[in-house]
Amino acid sequence: MYSFGLMSLSLNSENTYFTEIARRSEETGMTCFRFVPSHIDPVNHLVSGERFDHRLQKWRKDQMPIPGIIYDRCFYGDDPHSKQCAAIVKWLKTRDDLLFLGYGLPDKWRLYEILSASVLAPYVPLTERVSGGRQVADFLTKHPKIILKPVTGSGGNGIYCLERTGNSITAATEKHRQYIKREFSGDHHAISWTEQLIKKKDYLMQPYLPLVDNQQRPFDIRFLVQKDQDGAWKERGRGIRTGKEEGLLSNLAAGGEAADFEKWTDSLDLKMKAFTLNDLAEIITALPQVLENSFPRLFELGIDIGIARDSSLWVLDVNSKPGRKLILEMDPAKAGDLYAAPLLFAKKLLNNSRKERNRENEKTISN
Repeated sequence: MYSFGLMSLSLNSENTYFTEIARRSEETGMTCFRFVPSHIDPVNHLVSGERFDHRLQKWRKDQMPIPGIIYDRCFYGDDPHSKQCAAIVKWLKTRDDLLFLGYGLPDKWRLYEILSASVLAPYVPLTERVSGGRQVADFLTKHPKIILKPVTGSGGNGIYCLERTGNSITAATEKHRQYIKREFSGDHHAISWTEQLIKKKDYLMQPYLPLVDNQQRPFDIRFLVQKDQDGAWKERGRGIRTGKEEGLLSNLAAGGEAADFEKWTDSLDLKMKAFTLNDLAEIITALPQVLENSFPRLFELGIDIGIARDSSLWVLDVNSKPGRKLILEMDPAKAGDLYAAPLLFAKKLLNNSRKERNRENEKTISN
């Protein structure tokens, strides 16, 4: 049996997801081994983790060589362990003897550069990389309300909304599901605050887009797409995410609520419904290919699309390590497909790799 590696920053991370994958792995000729990058021995390259025992239907401690094919579900923070693991994973992804389902996406600025130069440019918000507080103040003069977001990260963490009103500037954010607001009297104090913010991490800024519903709640559409057993992109599901009234975030982890996509589209008039569905189909079809033309292999994407009051569509974020909560809430019957998808794509990659090795061996023998 092939060993299929499930890699995360904690052995208990995504326990239900990993266990459901592992329960289905035997029928694809694989056994699952979950591990943490920092548990790889730097000398003999053996890794300590947990192997799924199909007979007992549970995880058991084990040590083995690094699995030949790996599903990377590491979510990094700013802590030392995250930084250590990120460096190890970077090394793993350079090894020719290892396969990854997907190699992930770069930061949001690099994504903007690619998407804004592609056929999807009309759907990409104007974005600038923040280099200083004065630049942000000047941007606020052109756009009285803007969004600051970290170049790296997910889940809506570190996002701020800045608004200029007369001689004052207000900065608002959501932390631990609480709306926090701060007002600066004049540019000087706002510039100082911004300088301190960007010392901690790199930021992007965009004009604020009114992506809210008729109750003034943040609102967007999440799509989950994955590759199937043939390596073709397939949509697994879509749903509406709605945040708190006057809030900034629609993420479910930040307290957002899930809603059915079909019910929402049925509330639109026929002309607007057709226009919206056509544009969404264009984005979802083109985006994975645009990204794979510029970056290494991908397996799955979470695509967040906002709809403004004027009905314009905007690509807000693309995540190469998406969650499945929204899709499962909307359609629990899709659970089996979601759990099997990593295994089926892994099997395809392994088969392709074996065929390639056979071709290379034939060349060697013939020469």
